[in-house]
Amino acid sequence: MKKPLRIAIYSGTIPSTTFIERLIVGLSNKEQKVLLFGISTRAARYSQFVSVICYKSNRFSKAIHLLKYTLLLLLFNIKEKRILDALLQSQNRSTWNDKLKTYPVLYHKPDVFHIQWAKGLNDWVWVQDFGMKLVLSLRGAHINYSPIADLELAVMYRQNFPKVDGFHAVCQEIAIEAVKYGAKKETIHVVKSGLNLQELAFKLKEFDSNTPLNIISVGRDHWIKDYRLALDAMYILKQKGIFFRYNIIGVSENEGLVFQRAQLGLENEVHFIDSMTFNAVQEAMNQADVFFLPSLKEGIANVVLEAMALGTIVVSSDCGGMAEVVKPNDTGFLVPVRDVESMTLALVAVSQLSKEDYQEMTKRARRFVEQNHSEEQMVEGMLDLYQGLG
Repeated sequence: MKKPLRIAIYSGTIPSTTFIERLIVGLSNKEQKVLLFGISTRAARYSQFVSVICYKSNRFSKAIHLLKYTLLLLLFNIKEKRILDALLQSQNRSTWNDKLKTYPVLYHKPDVFHIQWAKGLNDWVWVQDFGMKLVLSLRGAHINYSPIADLELAVMYRQNFPKVDGFHAVCQEIAIEAVKYGAKKETIHVVKSGLNLQELAFKLKEFDSNTPLNIISVGRDHWIKDYRLALDAMYILKQKGIFFRYNIIGVSENEGLVFQRAQLGLENEVHFIDSMTFNAVQEAMNQADVFFLPSLKEGIANVVLEAMALGTIVVSSDCGGMAEVVKPNDTGFLVPVRDVESMTLALVAVSQLSKEDYQEMTKRARRFVEQNHSEEQMVEGMLDLYQGLG
């Protein structure tokens, strides 16, 4: 049995996103020592294998945290403290906030330091100088379009990607994007997102093509989701005489979308709903006939995997890694990006399915998720990545 690793999972806030929290729990269940650094936004309970090294956002908490780790380094590791101080000063990063972030990491010195957000990579390359292995997760916006819009970010990626010891990509498409910025192919590991399938009970729907089609989208209010195109598709759907209801969860007061809905005469069909809890979203997806993802770019959208697991048919644009999970006419419907006519035709096709065909497709989709996106598979994949760093 391999010696347990000391793995820092760093996102900057504690607790973090659903994926990161699942990873923390999964690694600790395998008795790996997990260290969490950053700001505590609310109380979180973890197992004995998780150490939380955090501070709150107020000045007093930050000051006490910095004082603690300054003293610990002065007492037990003054040599490396001096090296880090010189390094930070050479990069014009010697503010007390920089030290607040870096001193605890140097003191605890995990075997692996795993950064969750690529935009923050430049702040953490230094850990390699102290024997820590550097791992970076490649996530949607940070790799798909941010470096295209931000040329300075692209330059930073090209400078630092070749230095990273290991990359985690959620799909092959994102792995390809990373290579464009200098990531070495042999350092990139595709580890697919894993779901807690016990929380996502599959339900065979009593689908009835004679009732209005219940369509749902879930996602933040952002141009990359392309809800404008989705509304155009709804307009065409209405012109074709298809009765439907379309709920967009995560969008409420977008002036442009509200105006477009009114201009297209879709006030009775299209509804914008503010953010909801995970359980409420899950219930809404259970009630829906179709999960619709019109995005311009994604990695693999977790919400699509959740819809597939629950038993809701997916209509998705062929963006990013979505083709790796949505198999046309097998596990869902895949349409070209920005192709409003194809989106409409896919929604019409769903509306015309028999109950038996609808249920068979949802069963295939659930089986695909079980075989490729379990939480256990994700944790094993990440552990293989960490242990393979040498």
